[in-house]
Amino acid sequence: MSVDVSPTPQSLLVCDRSSFLDQKNRLNSQVEQLRFNYKVSLLLPECGSAPSHLDSVLNSFSSFCVIRNLPIYELLDRHFLESAVYHGSVYGLSYGTRMDEDNCVALMPNGRLSLSLDKDSYELLGLQGKPSRFNHRTRIRFVVSIDLTDSNMAPGGQGYLRLLTGLKSRLQLQTDFLLSHHPGGIPSLQPLLSRFEWSEHKPKVVHRSLTDLACPVLTSDQWSCDPHSFLEWLGAVDADISSENSSSTFLSSWVCPEPQRPVSQALSVSVCGLLLPQDLHRLTQALRGYLEQPRLESWASMTVHGFVDSVVSWGENEHRVHRGGHNFYTLLMFHNHMYHLHLASEAKDSCPP
Repeated sequence: MSVDVSPTPQSLLVCDRSSFLDQKNRLNSQVEQLRFNYKVSLLLPECGSAPSHLDSVLNSFSSFCVIRNLPIYELLDRHFLESAVYHGSVYGLSYGTRMDEDNCVALMPNGRLSLSLDKDSYELLGLQGKPSRFNHRTRIRFVVSIDLTDSNMAPGGQGYLRLLTGLKSRLQLQTDFLLSHHPGGIPSLQPLLSRFEWSEHKPKVVHRSLTDLACPVLTSDQWSCDPHSFLEWLGAVDADISSENSSSTFLSSWVCPEPQRPVSQALSVSVCGLLLPQDLHRLTQALRGYLEQPRLESWASMTVHGFVDSVVSWGENEHRVHRGGHNFYTLLMFHNHMYHLHLASEAKDSCPP
C-alpha cells in the first residue's frame, strides 16, 4: 500500500541573541508584535515543581471572555469605545472562524479593527480595503483595516457612520468573539457584555512532571545546536512525543540534539487561553528570578504560540493558514541574564521582526 505523505510545511525562523541587561535589546518590542496568543509552554530542567512565586504568576493571568454571536458593528458602540478602546489595550478576535474560508475579525490593542473578508462580503461592506497579499491569479479575499482612534472615526463622524452602516445594514457580520482588556479587565468591557450572552474564562494551567529526560547541552555564548533541531525537540517534549527513536516502533524520528545529557527530572507547564503580552512579560521576569537561584541546570525555555486563525501574525502583517498557520516564538533564558530568541512563522507570512 502506497502512502501519500505531504511535504513538511516550510517556515521562516529568525534568531537573536542578547542580554536582558543590554538596554538596546529589542526583546519587549519583538514579543509585543505577536498580539494574539493562545498558549505558552515552559520547560524547566532539573525542576520537580514550580516555585511558589512562579506558580503565582502562572495562576494570575488575565481573564478573558467569550461572547456568543456578537454583531461586529457592536464594537463601534460609543460606551465600549470610551470605556475600553480609548483607555488601554483591547484584544479581540473572532472565535471558531477559519482564515482560509470564513470572514475573520481582529480588534488590536492599538485600536485598529482589521477585517479579512471574502469577495462578496467585501463588496457588501462598501468600504475601501486592499486585496489580500495571498491572492493568486484572482482576487478572492480582501482586507479592510480601520483605526478606531482616528478623529474621523469618532462617533457621529463621517467615517464612523460609513463603517457603522456597512456593518449594521449591509454586511451584518456576526461571530463568536474572544475579548480581553488591559488594564481594566472584564469590568471595563461591561458596556458591551451586558447586552449579550457571554462567559468569563481563566487561562488553564497544566503541570506535567518528566523523568529521565535527555536534554541538549546549551550555552549562552553560542548556538550549541541547530535552532531547528532544538525547536523540534522542544515541541516533541511539549507534545509528549518520545525522542528515543526506538527501531521497534518508528512512530517518531525526533531525537535530542547533540551534545546532550540526561536530567533526572524536569517540569513542563502549559497555559492556554487568550494570553496578553503583559502577562507574558510578567512570566518572563518570574523565570529570570527562578534562574537566579542555585540549581543543577542553568536554563529555562518559554514558547508562546499565536492563534493559527488570527487575522494578523507579527504586528499588523496579514496572516494566512497555508498549511500549518503557525506563528510563535521561543525564549531560551540563561542564569547569566543572556537569552536566545527564536521567532517563527509560516513561509508564506511576513518575516518576524
